[in-house]
Amino acid sequence: MAGRSDKLVIAISSRALFNLEDSHRVFEEQGLEAFSAYQIERENDVLEKGEAFHLVEKFLQINHLLEGEPQVEVILLSRNSADTGLRVFNSIEHYGLDITRAAFCNGESPYRYIAPFGCHLFLSSDGRDVRQALEQGVAAATLIAGGAREHRDDILRFAFDGDAVIFSDEAEKIFKRDGLAAFAAAERASAQKPLGGGPFKGFLEALQRLQSQFSADTCPIRTALVTARSAPAHERVIRTLRAWNVRIDESIFLGGLPKGEFLRAFGADVFFDDQPSHCISAAEHVATGHVPHGVANEVD
Repeated sequence: MAGRSDKLVIAISSRALFNLEDSHRVFEEQGLEAFSAYQIERENDVLEKGEAFHLVEKFLQINHLLEGEPQVEVILLSRNSADTGLRVFNSIEHYGLDITRAAFCNGESPYRYIAPFGCHLFLSSDGRDVRQALEQGVAAATLIAGGAREHRDDILRFAFDGDAVIFSDEAEKIFKRDGLAAFAAAERASAQKPLGGGPFKGFLEALQRLQSQFSADTCPIRTALVTARSAPAHERVIRTLRAWNVRIDESIFLGGLPKGEFLRAFGADVFFDDQPSHCISAAEHVATGHVPHGVANEVD
């Protein structure tokens, strides 16, 4: 979707940015009043970094590499009240993150503010909010808690699954209904026909517009397609991206191999996939966002 300006805007929940599991447990077990008291008592205690912290940190650094108006922005969207959210903003200030805009919704879902803020991507720990964002046409993912992270440099690396993430789930439906052989035959027959766009097409296009402001050897962003597809089903993917005039830096066709080690080798700061089982596996290696979209997430 289009933002209010040409800048690339990411919305993030407070639980994705910081580790709020202790206070969330208080909310779940004792209710809103106890949660509020817990946060206010600790509002000067700095929160630990959450799943998306390093992603946000690298993302905001891009503004220091370009002249003129900021080209990227992070918006905080939170179910906290402004009163209890003071601890979150104190922690933002402690870590030196340039986040100035926020919506605190006091227990309600903040997804309805995604469009007014002009957000291209929403990252949250709450699957309900993510589904509502996707229904608004915004790229969105539920961040999954995982293992240790490696941060080799300042390059921001986004990795994407293909079907039902960048592309529509039209091919995945055939695979689920009729099996691998039918899927391969259908993709070979449709190799010249571009796939429809998935929920992350717009975000990938916005990301490429940002990349285009840098030369190839100075760009602080790299993208990768990491897909279970293999030859001959690779051709339709390549031709689709060509038809969209979208460039991806690295394309990895795994033919069903587990994705985790490849994502670690790429150094992904975040990986987006629609398949819950793939997400759980990938989260052992890199920060992972589940995209609850398409046939793999339909409830029988």
